[in-house]
Amino acid sequence: MSNIEQLREALLRISEIAAEAGSAAGEGYTAEIAAPALCTPKSLPQSLLVAAAKTATDINPVNAPMMGPMASLGADFVLEPLQIAVLTAKYWGPTPRRLSVSFMESTPSALRDRIIGHMNAWNQKCGVQFVGTNGLGQVRISRAPGGYWSYLGTDIFHIPQNRQTMNLQNFTMNTPESEFKRVVRHETGHTLGFPHEHMRRQLVALIDRQKAYDYFLRTQNWSQAMVDAQVLTPLDDQSIMGTAPDQTSIMCYQLPGAITKNGQPIIGGVDINATDYAFAARIYPKPGAATIEHDPLVDAEGFDQATDYEWSGSAAAASA
Repeated sequence: MSNIEQLREALLRISEIAAEAGSAAGEGYTAEIAAPALCTPKSLPQSLLVAAAKTATDINPVNAPMMGPMASLGADFVLEPLQIAVLTAKYWGPTPRRLSVSFMESTPSALRDRIIGHMNAWNQKCGVQFVGTNGLGQVRISRAPGGYWSYLGTDIFHIPQNRQTMNLQNFTMNTPESEFKRVVRHETGHTLGFPHEHMRRQLVALIDRQKAYDYFLRTQNWSQAMVDAQVLTPLDDQSIMGTAPDQTSIMCYQLPGAITKNGQPIIGGVDINATDYAFAARIYPKPGAATIEHDPLVDAEGFDQATDYEWSGSAAAASA
């Protein structure tokens, strides 16, 4: 094991011990303080947004924003590249594909298989499959400190090879099965390109801003800026290709009635529901009952040859 791997393992163990100690000392905590950790999806730095938008549209031309509604603004109205990038979706496209998965730390094979198995719960209905590799995966998972998060869809091709694209802090074989369903399947939804459902404009409108600031400061230690970014800023309607807002979607936070204007909770999802499956099947159709024997864009170790060019400059750009 390399020095870097040993350091990661040590940090992971320290985090696990701290979590266990916090749990043991938690008898005096209120129910709010014991709220489950929430996903904080990662965004690329602004310097990479335009390049990432080009990657997304190269992989799936439908990701390009629909400019028709903007025609009414007149011929002189021109969007800047960065504005177009913000409106560009991150979906992988309708062609069935395999995405390779590797782990940043030394991870028992049973745990690797369990995590990938839950990732492939989406594959029951959609044409994207996750396949473990001993090489460098396109999806790279860490169990180190930092919470739960994933980069969105095709953005993973702009993450340096020595960094994870998904984080599952403290996940072990002792983690409850319900958490594998709630967290791993949720983060995999982000990897498929699905944003947070609770950030749909209709659901954000239900939330009392000041109550949300107070609640997330108490339960997650989030600043107002973090609450704005993760809860209170609605998705741009022009960037959404989805169903009607669904409070029980796996992509929706569970939010208490204490922060809503009408006192009613936003239910939140604990597993992939029928609407999630139907939408995933529509944008990622499976080729009938046929099995994908070989994706010509992916070699034996799982590298996407069509996107190798993305790796060359990503590390420098991301650290700039």
